[in-house]
Amino acid sequence: MDSIRRNVALLAACQAMLFTNNATLIAINGLAGLALAPVASLATLPVTCWVIGGALTTMPASLYMKRVGRRQGLMRGAAVGILGALVCAAAIWLQSFWLLCAGTLVWGTFNAFGQYYRFAAADAASAEFRPTAISLVLAGGLVGGILGPTTSRFTIDLLEPKFMGAYLALIGFVVVTIALLAAIRIPEPSAAEKTAAGRPMREIAAQPKFIVAVLAGAISYGVMNLLMTSTPIAMGVCGHPYGDAAFVISSHVIAMFAPSFFTGGLIRHFRVLPVMFAGALFNGVAVAIALSGVGVAQFWWSLVLLGVGWNFLYVGGTTLLTESYRPEERAKAQGANDLAIFVTMAVSSFSSGLIVTNAGWEKVNLSALPLLLGLMAAILWLARRGRARRDTVAS
Repeated sequence: MDSIRRNVALLAACQAMLFTNNATLIAINGLAGLALAPVASLATLPVTCWVIGGALTTMPASLYMKRVGRRQGLMRGAAVGILGALVCAAAIWLQSFWLLCAGTLVWGTFNAFGQYYRFAAADAASAEFRPTAISLVLAGGLVGGILGPTTSRFTIDLLEPKFMGAYLALIGFVVVTIALLAAIRIPEPSAAEKTAAGRPMREIAAQPKFIVAVLAGAISYGVMNLLMTSTPIAMGVCGHPYGDAAFVISSHVIAMFAPSFFTGGLIRHFRVLPVMFAGALFNGVAVAIALSGVGVAQFWWSLVLLGVGWNFLYVGGTTLLTESYRPEERAKAQGANDLAIFVTMAVSSFSSGLIVTNAGWEKVNLSALPLLLGLMAAILWLARRGRARRDTVAS
C-alpha cells in the first residue's frame, strides 16, 4: 500500500503540472487566437486544435503504454509538450494564426498522455481504494488552478509580442513533470498483458455501465469546455478586464479539483450514480446562474459550480468505467472513453467560439441544457436497471 500511495502522490504532482499548463492555455489560447485570427469567429480554433491533437493521439497513447508500460509512455508523451510550447511561441513571434493552431495541435499530444494519470493510479489500486486514488490524483489539478492563471498573468506581457512569454513558461512545468514521472515505480506490463486482447470493443461498449460512464466523461467535459472556453471572450465583450477573467478561470479550475479530497469518500458512502447525478445538477445550476446576468459575480458562481459538477461527473464516470472492463481490456476501453471525451471537447470548444461571437453568451449556456438533461436521463436509467436487478436477485 505504501508504494501505491507514493505513486498516487507523484501522479497527483504530475496532474498539478499538467493543469498548470492547461489552465494557462485556457486563459490565453482564446485571447491569442482572437488577436491573430483572420475573423473573430475563429478565435477559439487554437483551443479546438489543442483538443483535436488529444483526440488524434489518445487511443494510440493508450495502446502504446500497453506495449511499453505507463512510466515510459507517460514520460515520452510529456516530452512532446516542449515541442508544442516552442511552436506556439514561434507562432506568436511570427504573428501566425495557423502556426499557433499547429502548435496547440502538437500540445494536445501531451494532454492526451496526461489524461491517463488517473488510470495509472486506478490500475494499481484495490477496488476499495480506487475511487480515492482517482480523486487524489485529480486533486493535483488544484495547484494548477492557482499556478496556471497566476503564471499567465505575470508572463502574458513578459516578452514581446504579447503571449510569447506565457507559452515559453509552459516548458518549465513540462520539465518538472518528466522528472516526477521518472521517480514513479509502476510495474511493467507482462508479456501476457501485452498480447491479450480480451473481448471485442463492441461487446465492451454495449454494456450499460460503459455507456453511462462514457457519457458522463464526454458530456461533463463538453459542457465545461463549452462555457469555460468562451468565458474570457464573453467577459471581455462585457467590459471586464483580463485580471477578472483570469480570476474567474482560476476559481473554476480550483473548483474542478478541490472536491477531489472528498469525492472518493462520497462515492464509497453514497455509491457512484447518486454522486454523478448530483454533478449533473450542479452543472444545471451553473447554467441558470450564467443566464441570470453578466456581472463578475455571475461569471464566478457559474464557473465555480460548473467545476464542482465536472468533478463529481468525471471522478464518478472514471470509477464506473473501471467496473466495465477486464485487465487485458483496459487499454482499448480507456482509450475509447478518452477518445469520446476529446471529440466532444473538440466540437464544444469550436462551437463555443462560433456561438459566443455570433449569438452571445446566453446562447452558449442554452446550448448546454439538452446535453445535461440527456445525461441525467441516462444516469437514472442505469440506476433503475441496477435496482431492478437487485430486486430480481432478492426475490
